Amino acid sequence: MNQNTYNISFPDTKYPTLTLEKYSQLSQHLTVQNSPVLFGCRTGICGTCLVEVEGDIPPPNSEELEILEIFSPGNKQARLACQIKLTNNIKIIEEGRGKKEEGRRKEVRKEGKKEEKVDGDSL
Repeated sequence: MNQNTYNISFPDTKYPTLTLEKYSQLSQHLTVQNSPVLFGCRTGICGTCLVEVEGDIPPPNSEELEILEIFSPGNKQARLACQIKLTNNIKIIEEGRGKKEEGRRKEVRKEGKKEEKVDGDSL
């Protein structure tokens, strides 16, 4: 069966399933109005569009792999949405939903007290 369109769903969100043509680049079709995915540079270097993907899509190229190792090391479902070309039905889950802030927080010990620090903030 030669399928020319595929569905992108966003489980546990208010966003409806979208249908796009095969090989569509998500960064050209997803907006804040139709998906929970935010985009920054759209070139694969900023990590703003980091998501988890369920579904069979081509693996990331070497440049994307480098960025994924920085922003989501060891997560085999992590992808940069701006780099995905649609080749199958997929589910997009915001990367680490429910753990996003927790993952960015670091425990810092200062003068015997335990404090939290969000990456980039100074104490």
